[in-house]
Amino acid sequence: MLKKTQGIVLSAIRYKETSIIVKIFTRELGLKSYLVNGVRTQGNKSKIALYQPLTLLDLVVYDKDNGGLQRISEAQLHSAHQLIPFDFTRTGIALFITEVISKSIYENYQNESLFDFLKECVEHLDSKEVHLGQFPLVFLIEKASFLGFAPEEALGFLAESRSQPFSITELSLAENYLTSLMTNSFSNQQKVGKALRQKLLDHLLDFYSQHLDNPGNWKSLAILRQINE
Repeated sequence: MLKKTQGIVLSAIRYKETSIIVKIFTRELGLKSYLVNGVRTQGNKSKIALYQPLTLLDLVVYDKDNGGLQRISEAQLHSAHQLIPFDFTRTGIALFITEVISKSIYENYQNESLFDFLKECVEHLDSKEVHLGQFPLVFLIEKASFLGFAPEEALGFLAESRSQPFSITELSLAENYLTSLMTNSFSNQQKVGKALRQKLLDHLLDFYSQHLDNPGNWKSLAILRQINE
């Protein structure tokens, strides 16, 4: 059965000589794996660009009840990225976002509210006004609420952890900053030092690891540290 939906590309891997298997989080159908033939041939270079991480697509897909690999009938850009592919920092954050999403949801998982939030995040990341230094923190804080394990107050994020990397002085600053991020989201204007932001990022990822099944190492964290040096 053919169905229309929007989708956010998470990852793509090569399959045979000219094809790819792409994971797309769709709004109406959830997380799906699609086999796309012929996109890696010499004459179709433009098509592979559709399946870069965090690309927003308008899709017509074949939806089979028996699961497994699905097929795409039509794929068009919903909106073209203006900054993400051309900015190393934004590209690094995009890889981080796709890793967190991929480790947080499973095949066929469907959540329209989470999709709408992720779409909003992609649009923020592609805008000139976004504060890139705090972006990964806001993303982790807000995404936790859609997954059902976000504390109601900032102190909950700090208390629920196996490790406590903050000094007494830093703990107060961290709670203050987290409260501001939870209140103001991406428009937050409060600033803290890079070292404290890094500790908060490590802490929030540890928090996530406690609530996810076998998340493993966060591979994109090294990229984030490199671009924030």
